[in-house]
Amino acid sequence: MRTAPPDVRALLDLEAAFSAHNYHPLDVVLEKGEGVWVWDVEGRRYMDLLSAYGAVNQGHNHPRIVEALISQARRLALTSRAFRNDRFGPFCRKVTGLLGYGKVLMMNSGAEAVETAIKAARRWGYRKKGVPGDRAEILVFENNFHGRTTTIVGFSTDPGTRADFGPFAPGFRTLPFGDADAVARAMTPNVVGVLVEPIQGEAGVIVPPRGFLRRLREICDEHRALLLMDEIQSGLGRTGKLLAQEREQVRADGVIIGKALSGGLYPVSAFLADDEVMDVFGPGSHGSTYGGNPLACAVAEAALDVLVEERLPERAQELGEHLQARLSALRSPRVRETRVVGLWAGIELDPAAGGARRYTEALRGKGFLCKETHTHTIRLAPPLVISRAEIDAALDALAAVLA
Repeated sequence: MRTAPPDVRALLDLEAAFSAHNYHPLDVVLEKGEGVWVWDVEGRRYMDLLSAYGAVNQGHNHPRIVEALISQARRLALTSRAFRNDRFGPFCRKVTGLLGYGKVLMMNSGAEAVETAIKAARRWGYRKKGVPGDRAEILVFENNFHGRTTTIVGFSTDPGTRADFGPFAPGFRTLPFGDADAVARAMTPNVVGVLVEPIQGEAGVIVPPRGFLRRLREICDEHRALLLMDEIQSGLGRTGKLLAQEREQVRADGVIIGKALSGGLYPVSAFLADDEVMDVFGPGSHGSTYGGNPLACAVAEAALDVLVEERLPERAQELGEHLQARLSALRSPRVRETRVVGLWAGIELDPAAGGARRYTEALRGKGFLCKETHTHTIRLAPPLVISRAEIDAALDALAAVLA
């Protein structure tokens, strides 16, 4: 007996009818993925050039991570932190040793990990630096994207992210991204931290001037403030290093990771810092029912092993050089600028091109999936397991739609 083909229009209508309209996805309905490829419900194959904003750095359904998920799910998935589990300590040792920090505090979503960093910086400021109560300030940057909680969107400069969600929490000052002198001028005794993305992904893969991160480190040291790096998108191999901060030989006081920490299979995030910062937390001061659950630990441990043992950061560096060379050679009157770091690229279009959405839709028609950001930028972030030939095929298609 033949199964009736899926009714794509009906699936789209169900989503429109019963889901909040807080996203504007491309009209492709996916049901399967492997490596750099995904398939829709009608069997068409697409190359994924977004990898869930970097969550799928290891490729879709990496067999080693899938096996870790299944094996642990059959044994024990959740205890809450009310009890201990046998996966938590070994994972904490692995991630702290790999990234070079003394302690880790596990959460679930990236935004939760950012909120953890904010709480850590404020409490450190009050208890270690001596900032007067409720006077702590954190410096942030224009065009940042750190998540969507009400605290975080309160210091966003994107009107679409923050409009009509106030009133917002005080304690943040926003400065131009890449301007270290502005940071130095903004420093006061009440500044407890500087929160920065080493590379701004959502803004369109915006790379700051070389030396910016090093100068931030110096300024924070001069004024006894914490340097906090949000590496949720830039970290875990994307830029050719495990952490993007390594590109300038900088070490933040606290680093935030997520997305690829689970290889796209389970929500896991973490905040890492040394004892000087992390010991401000005591029982009851912060937590999450699911944070550090055994399923998350098993998946994240396998995801890290895949990154290291398959040398995916090194692969991103090598193939990123090829990606940069190909994009530098791209000749189109529609392209204003290309920005590449590792396997991460922003293709900024001239406003006269009519917006990036039309070109991402055209690429979908050719079997390649990517997404626009900030109206005029096409963002590419393929899984790090992509091959050179697959990069060439994608860029040939991109050149064709931009011709």
